[in-house]
This record gives sequence, C-alpha cells and structure tokens, in this order.
Amino acid sequence: MISLFDRSKPSRESIKRVKEAVSDCFRIPETTTLAVAELNCHEPDCPPVETVITAHKEDGTIETWRIAKRIDDIEARDILALRDALE
Repeated sequence: MISLFDRSKPSRESIKRVKEAVSDCFRIPETTTLAVAELNCHEPDCPPVETVITAHKEDGTIETWRIAKRIDDIEARDILALRDALE
C-alpha cells in the first residue's frame, strides 16, 4: 500500500519520454500543451497509482488519458494501448 505521504517524484526524463510518446502516437500539434501528473488514489475501485495525461488544445478543448501505472513505469506499449482502445 502506498502511504498518503509517499512523495517520490517521477524523473524528468520519464515525463519527457511520456509526453513525446503521446505526442507521436496521437499526432498532437505543437500548439497543444501536454500535462502529465502522477496521482495516488485511496478510493475503492481505483488503482493505487495513476498517471493522468491531459492535452490542452489551442481551441480550448481538453482530452484526457489515464494509465494505471507510475510515470517511470510507463512503456510505449501502454501509450499504444490508449490509442487502440479509442479505435
């Protein structure tokens, strides 16, 4: 179980890698801002750790993807699975 006070931070390299993979996979234009956040959840029926990836588009719309892993543990296949789930 993850402590409420477990404040380990993902590496900058992992955040950059995830942003680049999402950008490439979903063909996100440079005008879109990507945010990557790692959240701990203590509610029933939610994963203990979740990465939330948010695309803030130029037109004001927002698209969000969730992966039930730490940012440092996300692999290219996890990003591809997000895309495949939408098809």
